[in-house]
Amino acid sequence: MKSESVITVPAFADTGSQVRHFFGTRRHAMGLGLEAGIPRKGVAGAASSSWTLSVKQVHGTEALVVDRALAQTDRFVGGWDALVTNQPGIMVAVRTADCVPILIHDPKRRVVAAVHAGWRGAVAGIIPKTLALLESRFGSCLEHVRISIGPSAGVCCYEVDEPVLDRLYGEFPDWNKVVRTRGGGKAHLDLKALVKEQAQALGAAPKSITTVNLCTICHEDLFFSYRRERKVNGTMVSAIGLPMRRR
Repeated sequence: MKSESVITVPAFADTGSQVRHFFGTRRHAMGLGLEAGIPRKGVAGAASSSWTLSVKQVHGTEALVVDRALAQTDRFVGGWDALVTNQPGIMVAVRTADCVPILIHDPKRRVVAAVHAGWRGAVAGIIPKTLALLESRFGSCLEHVRISIGPSAGVCCYEVDEPVLDRLYGEFPDWNKVVRTRGGGKAHLDLKALVKEQAQALGAAPKSITTVNLCTICHEDLFFSYRRERKVNGTMVSAIGLPMRRR
């Protein structure tokens, strides 16, 4: 479902856990004031009493696990591209402008994750590594996990060159499922499909994976795009969190 500033999906609505989430647009991003590594309350789209946390992203595969309550004085210095928490009242967030935001929820074990996946992180396996972390750290069973893949550069527009393709061919045996070859030695990469294929290969149920099929490059009215704008004019924020427990 799309509102004026954020996009939500039905995938998390039928779990009974009242998980809160959103994929942000360029309108939502204006004036958020969210700083990397610094928890903040009052972020648009989140409950007023919830903390929202984003961190410095480095196009890697490491995850930050937040397994305690946050305080205003907390600072998270370092770089991560996945954030995981089982703490009520914390929204974990990622920032994107063509890369893929992925929101994950395990309603059985009550844990959520937000993942930032560009081609480097996706090819290096950030999604399999994050899902494996949910299994090992929180006891998640992947057939129960809900995954939503957000707006990103679409296969319609995301042209990649030989260095990207060489990495993909070496790391992903089913590369032909996510690459569309063009004339003149050019190819387009379907990042959303790559993420979905990796999740399914690890054991996530296909029916539990949903995709927001919007291209950030195509939709200038809705999204910032590094590819389209040739510089970082802004980033969208996407987040997910468990609700505060009732006393």
